[in-house]
Amino acid sequence: MRILSGIQPSGALHLGNYFGMMKPAIELQEQGEALYFIADYHSMTSLTSAAQRRQNTLDVALDFLACGLDPKKSVFWRQSDVPEVTELTWLLSTVTPMGLLERCTSYKEKIAKGVSPNHGLFAYPVLMAADILIFDSNIVPVGRDQKQHIEITRDIATKFNELYGPTFVIPQPQIKEEVAVVPGTDGQKMSKSYGNSIEIFGDEKILHKKVMGILMDSRTPEEPKADADKNLAIQLFKLVAAPDVAEDFTERLRAGGLGYGELKKGLFEHYWSYFAPARARRAELATNLDYVNQVLNNGAAKARTLAQSVLRRAKVASGLA
Repeated sequence: MRILSGIQPSGALHLGNYFGMMKPAIELQEQGEALYFIADYHSMTSLTSAAQRRQNTLDVALDFLACGLDPKKSVFWRQSDVPEVTELTWLLSTVTPMGLLERCTSYKEKIAKGVSPNHGLFAYPVLMAADILIFDSNIVPVGRDQKQHIEITRDIATKFNELYGPTFVIPQPQIKEEVAVVPGTDGQKMSKSYGNSIEIFGDEKILHKKVMGILMDSRTPEEPKADADKNLAIQLFKLVAAPDVAEDFTERLRAGGLGYGELKKGLFEHYWSYFAPARARRAELATNLDYVNQVLNNGAAKARTLAQSVLRRAKVASGLA
């Protein structure tokens, strides 16, 4: 079984990235051939600073390695170090119906929020399809918000296979429903672009302020909250605390008597403790960037070998070679 996933270096990685993609991907290292990349080409649809992209790419590499990605068990690289993916993107573009891209909800949502439309943003799903198909990926761990893009990948691969004969493996998404969408501090999906994220790493005081700023209603501490399970802090608590601890806070909130300030303070303490080992590992990695870059370079070499084989197959099938 070949597993593939990628993550954009468009900003500091947060709890949504970790629980929606990184943690499941790291766990899958033990179950098959794991391929993970930093999607720096994709970041160009939202980030225009070259210097920031370079720094973000390094930060993502540090974050992922610190959180448990093991180069001995997986292949890890920068997307732009495997140029074959952009060549395959063109092949796939020629069989991708416009209507398929026009139905993409993520594109519509970004435009509705004021993002300036461009071809890269519109055609993003085709590049994502190339990322997946060029490695004969079987399983793609994603958050629920990315499920449609995997469905589009499957549609594109099927269309190509129908036109040119069996060429691509049809991938399957893997979504952990309990963490498919991690809520942000305002109740929307946690996202860098929404400004509602809680980062995995960062300054303690700044992160404490973000946690304490999680949106709450106006009910007093004494009032019982029958809907405690829907509380944003409780939803995050269940991710970073032991089940019995999270359940205890939930019951106290449901019964009444637990103030929101105390709840959020408890959340921060468990969140800060949860990532303590990763913070220590990240600090260690930051002093050895030669190792980090070597991991990415070695990963790119392995990824290119796989990509060249699949690209050659697609070119032969379509009459280009």
